[in-house]
Amino acid sequence: MTSTTSSAQPRKQENGGDSAVVPLPWAARIREAGLRVTKPRLAVLDALERNQHATADEVLAVVRTVMPGITVQSIYVVLHSLTKAGLLRQLDLANSPSRYETRVDDNHHHAVCTVCGRIEDVACAVGHAPCLVPSEAHGMNIHVADVVYQGVCPECSVVKAANTVRT
Repeated sequence: MTSTTSSAQPRKQENGGDSAVVPLPWAARIREAGLRVTKPRLAVLDALERNQHATADEVLAVVRTVMPGITVQSIYVVLHSLTKAGLLRQLDLANSPSRYETRVDDNHHHAVCTVCGRIEDVACAVGHAPCLVPSEAHGMNIHVADVVYQGVCPECSVVKAANTVRT
């Protein structure tokens, strides 16, 4: 498994610009995080790089294509260790099992379709964390503000409109 990622994950930005970042192999990032490079860790990172916002069960299904004997518990142990090491971000969205992504080194948010559950990354308008300042922090030093936009994706809007016309 020779998957690569980068500290800022090169992606087309919502404002139209491209970020040019030299990719770093997963093995090097795992070592940088102070972890041993193992086949399960590489397989989980590879699965999530190709399937952003996946649940543990979805990761398990992908990893089992290359490691048929891997257990559910092993997947959870790997997800937890990679999240704790900062290589993954865990998303806890309403009415959904935890989801994971490899895009960890920027401040971005998520848009969720309330019909089909599709999840898309949304660039932060401010660009730094926390991008929102609470009216009352209750003495806490706030590090991040998770923003989840909820709406209906274009595909579900078309279906919804077609169903409305029929009734």
